[in-house]
Amino acid sequence: MQLWRSLDDVPADLARTAVTIGNFDGVHLGHRQVLARARRVADERGLALVVVTFDPHPMAVLRPEHAPTSLTTLEARADLLGRAGADAVLALPFDRDVASWSPAEFVDRVLVEALGAAAVVVGANFRFGHRASGDVATLVELGGPRGMSAEGIELDGGPQVWSSTYVRTCLAAGDVAGAAEALGRPYAVRGEVVRGDQRGRDLGYPTANVPIDARTAAPADGVYAGWLRRLDTGETLPGAISVGTNPTFAGERERRVETYVLDRTDLELYGVEVEVGFVERLRGMTAFDSVDELLEQMAADVAGARELLRETRGA
Repeated sequence: MQLWRSLDDVPADLARTAVTIGNFDGVHLGHRQVLARARRVADERGLALVVVTFDPHPMAVLRPEHAPTSLTTLEARADLLGRAGADAVLALPFDRDVASWSPAEFVDRVLVEALGAAAVVVGANFRFGHRASGDVATLVELGGPRGMSAEGIELDGGPQVWSSTYVRTCLAAGDVAGAAEALGRPYAVRGEVVRGDQRGRDLGYPTANVPIDARTAAPADGVYAGWLRRLDTGETLPGAISVGTNPTFAGERERRVETYVLDRTDLELYGVEVEVGFVERLRGMTAFDSVDELLEQMAADVAGARELLRETRGA
């Protein structure tokens, strides 16, 4: 799966393609319905499937004070899109110049000239072009004379229409199980393991610490059961995960994800890129009166995570 970071990266000799367009933040089940339909169209017509997404999120440029936190990094999003059937991803750099393009200019510059689109599949509520003036009907109208079919599909999420906003709402409430239901997989954050204050090591529970970027969505402060996956080797390990600032110790302000890999005190993960996936919340964040109380609770957290993950793996 190829990732193109600008129109200039698209190969000049690219054959005609099927294209789907959207932010695809999180690549949740609703997104995957669109991707599945686009994949079918591509296969029926013998075309490669290209996903067009935007970096950064258009709201970060147009109304930064209202920009949503990201559910995935661009690299993670491209990886998920590839697993969902994309042959290539074009991450179109979004700025005020791109925002000023009319629907016709967007179609000509991106879909026709760069990607040679023969077919376009989008969600039924898709909007594009200056001031979101284009919709599916616009795509159909513009596509005909350009030899490009276009369709918008209604999403079927049963009683819940999945959305990135819904996933963020679940995460803000600590409902990682609800987020996983909408995503079709556990919610995960990625990052490089950094050296922390090593209090966990001193207490017998060494942790892999991943700072949380303020622009990235993370579950509410608390303790969770989940999995840590090394991106260099693919090894996946069970863990008890703390999200927050560790209120038992004064002076800690940096919010981070700290994962204790169950029954492992020998791991050296500094500098390793990892993905931390959240399965279930065990409790909220609490400040303890003593280190002994904290240790007692940590032992209970580890036991709870072990049991829950054993049940999850066996399901």
